[in-house]
Amino acid sequence: MAQFSLPAHSKINGKTRTYEAPANAQTPKTFEIYRWSPDDDENPRFDRYVLDLADCGPMVLDALIKIKNEVDPTLTFRRSCREGICGSCSMNINGTNTLACIQPIDELGGTVRITPLPAMEVVKDLVPDFKHFYAQYASIEPWLKTKTPPPAGKERIQSPQQREELDGLYECILCACCSTGCPSYWWNQDKFLGPAILLQAYRWLADSRDELMGERLDQLEDPFRLYRCHTIMNCSNVCPKGLNPAKAIAEIKKLVVERQV
Repeated sequence: MAQFSLPAHSKINGKTRTYEAPANAQTPKTFEIYRWSPDDDENPRFDRYVLDLADCGPMVLDALIKIKNEVDPTLTFRRSCREGICGSCSMNINGTNTLACIQPIDELGGTVRITPLPAMEVVKDLVPDFKHFYAQYASIEPWLKTKTPPPAGKERIQSPQQREELDGLYECILCACCSTGCPSYWWNQDKFLGPAILLQAYRWLADSRDELMGERLDQLEDPFRLYRCHTIMNCSNVCPKGLNPAKAIAEIKKLVVERQV
């Protein structure tokens, strides 16, 4: 029988700390937030924060900022644009990977539970370590690769139809919601590139100006890098930008087959 052991301090059994709302709170709402710090020798825990939504912005990120500024300054999370553009505030909210800045609180019933993105090492609290994810992104060489020089003094042009082929691809903000929502990525992220990176890879395969499709496909055609995708569709279901990584992966597989015919 197989036996598994968890890393030290991975089990959530730390003592919960509760921060109550003011006595005159009009619309109290409870947030349970994952807490862990490498600076102490304690296991992770969930702390409970009860906020008055009458004195809070409408999004989950507003609640986190309010907690950070007014209740518990030790809470750690990433954020930047607050407009669903930068991808900094990606996290798991009530079991779904999304961006805290575009998740309305009033769409979440009951207690709101917030954890870091799954299947990533945690730096602190809600901050996951993206080093491996970004290294995978760099591995696909996400830039235009050509053999021929452009016309003298001119850009490499595309027709409107060729440009439209990139719609649904270039909008990816590398928030990792899709990749960390993929069970195949949970178990194989040492080799499987995952939905986000494969979508980015197809963005360059679909670009009419790129001239090294064969080389790119050679790098992707691998039992793990590409074919660990089993079309579970979690990636497309959770993408906060409404993109379809599963379709992009299917298109890569089609290109691989077509060049073998």
